[in-house]
Amino acid sequence: MDLSRSRTESDPAATPPPDLVAIKSRQQSAWSTGDYAVVGTTLQIVGETLLEALDVRAGQRVLDVAAGNGNASLAAARRHCEVVSTDYVPALLERGRERATAERLPIEFRVADAEALPFADGSFDVVVSTFGVMFTPDQERAASEMLRVCRRNGRIGLANWTPDGFIGQMFAVVARYVPPPTGMPAPAGWGSRARLAELFGRQALAIDVQERAFVFRYRSPEHWLEVFKLVYGPMVRAFAALPAREQAALTADLLALVQRCNRAQDRSMVVPSDYLEVVITRR
Repeated sequence: MDLSRSRTESDPAATPPPDLVAIKSRQQSAWSTGDYAVVGTTLQIVGETLLEALDVRAGQRVLDVAAGNGNASLAAARRHCEVVSTDYVPALLERGRERATAERLPIEFRVADAEALPFADGSFDVVVSTFGVMFTPDQERAASEMLRVCRRNGRIGLANWTPDGFIGQMFAVVARYVPPPTGMPAPAGWGSRARLAELFGRQALAIDVQERAFVFRYRSPEHWLEVFKLVYGPMVRAFAALPAREQAALTADLLALVQRCNRAQDRSMVVPSDYLEVVITRR
């Protein structure tokens, strides 16, 4: 007898599982809001360092999952790899295509869901994602898909914000005003070694993790918030969902967070944000 099922069916107050399809639809809408590419281009160095950590070789097949505007895709193409760049937001892929065209880099761009990648098993030598796949609602399925399309002894490279870093704390502040769906796993879980082991450990020969920091540099804390409120989809949606009084309170809390993290001695903003650089060798 399935006792856990009996308890759920007999207890009307039991928490139902999250509706992952509905959550994904809302996420897709959020990331389509604003223009994430404005922020994304500032993160290019992360894609470059990740590709170096992966020690990619010219001619290797590389898949960029939840690629956004293509930072890791461009980095791989610069190293003469055969690159496929995927995301479920067509507008972001278009931004990546514009960048690739400007640099005359051959990259294939395809709309694709990280939880249902349209590629055969073992199609790629290297599979990467920088601050992308960590936001998928069904984390186990997304990890499984990355493992599936990566060949045996191939590599998976990730850059994931940590829970305690600046961006992890930023999402925690926003969540106090606009709570995530009940039962939704925290994206920043991908920024912990324990969660990575849960997601990839059974099919990994090795999981190498390095702690890194990306430094956000803006004219001032107010300038940073102005940009994020205008172009960073989840932030745009959060402020739009709040009445004026709570918008003001959220603004104050976010600026207080920046002030605590800011290492600049002038009026500018220089804030390091911790992330994990992850290289997984597939079994």
